[in-house]
Amino acid sequence: MSPTLAIMTVGILVPFIILLVISFWTRDGFGFDTTFTTNNYVRAWSEPIFGALLQRSFWISGVATLVTVLLCYPMAYYVAFHVHRNKMMWIILMTLPFWTSYLLRVFAWKVILGYEGVINSGLMTVGLIDQPLEFLLYSQEAVIITLAHAWAAFAILPLYVSLEKIDKSLLEAATDLGDGPVARFFRITLPLSMPGVIAACFLIFIPTTGDYITPALLGGPDGAMIGNFIQLQFGRVNNWPMGATLSIVLMLWISLIALVFLFITRKAQEKIA
Repeated sequence: MSPTLAIMTVGILVPFIILLVISFWTRDGFGFDTTFTTNNYVRAWSEPIFGALLQRSFWISGVATLVTVLLCYPMAYYVAFHVHRNKMMWIILMTLPFWTSYLLRVFAWKVILGYEGVINSGLMTVGLIDQPLEFLLYSQEAVIITLAHAWAAFAILPLYVSLEKIDKSLLEAATDLGDGPVARFFRITLPLSMPGVIAACFLIFIPTTGDYITPALLGGPDGAMIGNFIQLQFGRVNNWPMGATLSIVLMLWISLIALVFLFITRKAQEKIA
């Protein structure tokens, strides 16, 4: 494990320490004032715009995570329990669209959801609408739809692995004892697949909260997230200390939410058991 730990230390821990140090600096013209100060954290806590962006980011990411898991669970369930041959081929086919560039998929959704995109053109052709739907693009809904599709592969794989490991004899025993398909699912399948559900939630929620590409291209003013503001601080504004501060604050909030989520799911599993 030594080489792996060394790489992780250099690649993750060192940049994090540098980011933490910079967060206690301030911008001084085109340079930095390295005098230790907590003014950036006070500003991040007190200014309403930062709180609003954090709340919006958690909301969009949370909904996208929920939608992704709900859509991917049936696909993973079908492959795990109803496909008996060439399962690997099914997995490859489900994840094949995600082999392309993330940016290309975002642009594809921009074309699909656009004012003259596939959805609006199709609905107008069949006569369901008279004019294009403007809310499809440059909105929170557009960001959620795109994120749910873009990160679907990260939900399918852990869900499939968790469902595949379930002992099928437990389901047979439940059937022999009188459980129907619905009761069998909620009493056995879902609780035993919770590790995959939790892993999928983490793999989607954590990176999407800080995403800035999708909100920048599809979100518009109402769909901007905290990642866009952080990118702005490191880029156009050239206020690296503030960008570092917001990054640290975002990581702390995500860690807190993850711990609360783990606590709630463990308590729920204990009650089910």
